[in-house]
Amino acid sequence: MANPVFPSKQGVFLADFHVLSHFSRATSPDMHPDIINRFSKQKGLSVVGTGDFTHPGYLQELRKELEPDEDTGLYVCKDDPEGTKFILTSEVSNIFTQGGKNRRIHTVFFSPDLQIVEEIQNRVGSIGNISSDGRPILGFPVKDLVRIIMEVSSDCFVLPAHIWTPWFSLFGAKSGFDTLEECFEEQSNHIYALETGLSSDPQMNWRLSALDKYTLVSNSDAHSPSKLAREANVFSCELTYKAITTAIKDPDSGFEGTIEFFPEEGKYHYDGHRACNICMKPQETIDHRGKCPLCGQDLTVGVLHRIEELADRNEGFIPKTAKPCVHLIPLEEIIAEAFGVRTITGRVKKEYQRLIQLGESEMNILLWKSEKELQYFVPGRIMEGILRMRKGDLKISPGYDGLYGKINIFSKKEREELQASRAKACSREKVLQMDLF
Repeated sequence: MANPVFPSKQGVFLADFHVLSHFSRATSPDMHPDIINRFSKQKGLSVVGTGDFTHPGYLQELRKELEPDEDTGLYVCKDDPEGTKFILTSEVSNIFTQGGKNRRIHTVFFSPDLQIVEEIQNRVGSIGNISSDGRPILGFPVKDLVRIIMEVSSDCFVLPAHIWTPWFSLFGAKSGFDTLEECFEEQSNHIYALETGLSSDPQMNWRLSALDKYTLVSNSDAHSPSKLAREANVFSCELTYKAITTAIKDPDSGFEGTIEFFPEEGKYHYDGHRACNICMKPQETIDHRGKCPLCGQDLTVGVLHRIEELADRNEGFIPKTAKPCVHLIPLEEIIAEAFGVRTITGRVKKEYQRLIQLGESEMNILLWKSEKELQYFVPGRIMEGILRMRKGDLKISPGYDGLYGKINIFSKKEREELQASRAKACSREKVLQMDLF
């Protein structure tokens, strides 16, 4: 069955709130505001998170490179005021003991202006180290961090990040809680939305009735510019901080749904043990009592299994308040498979830029361009890949224990035929070069 597609880009805009800066560990050195802005425009984002506003060094950079966008509560690059708008965001990691268990919870915070960010830095920096990493690690309960930030300004916004990731999340199998209220306790009233993360999608979260009152949002968690918008949110409200946060709190006021990674491609969708190349469905893990059948070590319980543990509804249930979502594959990945090469090759980069120039943005090509429109500038095999993605006609090997899953648009036979064709083309080229000499 084909994926539901948002019918028109008229009157809506796309936003990706959860990104990291170059100050965070394991993050590209290119994650500066000017480069984030450039890639965000190519992707088709109208709003992107700054990431890492808690870091003093990055705050200086934000002050230097950004300026307020009139009275919207958003910011723009000084060198490109017509570019993508920035919303002030930062991810924080709280590691603490609660209920006799070690907890590791990641949360994304929004701020309406840089003055409030400075006050947050002063308050949080007095009790924790916010300078060692763009995503600081704080050794006290996350509920206390929520209290501190909301005391600074009630206009701030709290978003539990990638809520199912095994190691660092609200419901994670390794260090999370069974309910939101256990985690945030008296601060639970400040939570209006949950980030589903790359390894789950709204359909999986609909199986928990306890989550019905929360808006399900999706973001890229980008560590490099090319990963921006691999997940995003669709809005129809005004392009202001207040309107955006209001729409997340009350979806009927302008939150239209989400753009999703295929969750099977996420690093923790299935259970498994990477060291032994063991990947398992939840029932298989139960049958093996949670142990790797090769080495006997504990398996890493993935998102699908964890949702099965907490779900009180059958698979396929759709709440009345559910917002639509569409699953996409990044355009570079489609191009790479169509060419039979890796995404990092120059050929893929060159074709990507050509398509973006003609199609306006990546999301415009993947979401809104009709087949007839694509025919004018998209090569046949790439267009076939886009159409198969839209139909969900894919072959997927789920990710597990920190390894991304693999999605193939074309069959093994089709890929082998392409490789053979490329090999013949290379051989002909070598013969021609020899004839020249």
